[in-house]
Amino acid sequence: ASVLNVKESKAPERTVVVAGLPVDLFSDQLLAVLVKSHFQDIKNEGGDVEDVIYPTRTKGVAYVIFKEKKVAENVIRQKKHWLARKTRHAELTVSHFGDKIFSSVNAILDLSVFGKEVTLETLVKDLKKKIPSLSFSPLKSNGRISVEGSFLAVKRLRESLLARACSLLEKDRNFTSEGRKWNRQNPQRNLQRSNNSLASVRTLVPETARSGEMLVLDTDVFLYLKHKCGSYESTLKKFHILSQEKVDGEITTICLKSIQVGSQPNNAKHVKELIEEWSHALYLKLRKETFILEGKENREKRMIKRACEQLSSRYLEVLINLYRTHIDIIGSSSDTYLFKKGVMKLIGQKVS
Repeated sequence: ASVLNVKESKAPERTVVVAGLPVDLFSDQLLAVLVKSHFQDIKNEGGDVEDVIYPTRTKGVAYVIFKEKKVAENVIRQKKHWLARKTRHAELTVSHFGDKIFSSVNAILDLSVFGKEVTLETLVKDLKKKIPSLSFSPLKSNGRISVEGSFLAVKRLRESLLARACSLLEKDRNFTSEGRKWNRQNPQRNLQRSNNSLASVRTLVPETARSGEMLVLDTDVFLYLKHKCGSYESTLKKFHILSQEKVDGEITTICLKSIQVGSQPNNAKHVKELIEEWSHALYLKLRKETFILEGKENREKRMIKRACEQLSSRYLEVLINLYRTHIDIIGSSSDTYLFKKGVMKLIGQKVS
């Protein structure tokens, strides 16, 4: 409904999406006032605000409609926005409004796949604490639960569950290895344990992950981290860590192993923690835009590719991934918006 309000106002080009509002500190009415005050302040590159749509169906997300399109673009260009001091310096994520924005996503989780490995009530409690912007329904007796939140939050939830499943799988392997001796008298029990409900995630785990540290990342975040952040390769080299990666669609599984004899045993764990910290920061910062090539004439495909190549030297922090059917551009909200705008201008199309 909130998205329709923006579209019907004929002001999508003057609208920005603001996420990260501190929902637990203030009432909805006061938050709307604080947001309006922040984006009217010229120190924040703001200007006259026509309307603030809040609350919306997505917890912690507001739509700010400016009176001028130029102000909306200026606000997006500013890398960081911090709400007033009374909100404990809450950091906001600001992006351009578009048809591709998912204001609210509903998902049904089947947590029964974890079997008896975890207490489902405890798992749900941990997830609520880790991703407070999501809304969870009561857990059903069959292990199913409904979740609602922003597209970004639901993607983080999926990553968290995959990481938890892979971690349990590794513990299961270690348990089987250590207990093999006393289990010889009952090999059927050992076989049954190794073929439990966690088998469904085995394809996500590299064969080399029998030792070392393992983590699961969003593929777009991983590619940006690897190709645009020099800290990734330099840290692996500094701590003598071998990184073995397996890309499976939108999820990338990484196994970290120490390759230096006599090195500190916790080096791989330390590097894993660093990568998790970097990836989380990138997850909040990055945005992806896609140019569809499939179905277009060869001439138009070449024009889009040339435009991307031409702009790549101007936007050094934007990652360009070329595929047969499409081109993904990944970077900050402001950079990807301006990059897309530049490509559309070069190929002679109007920016939506």
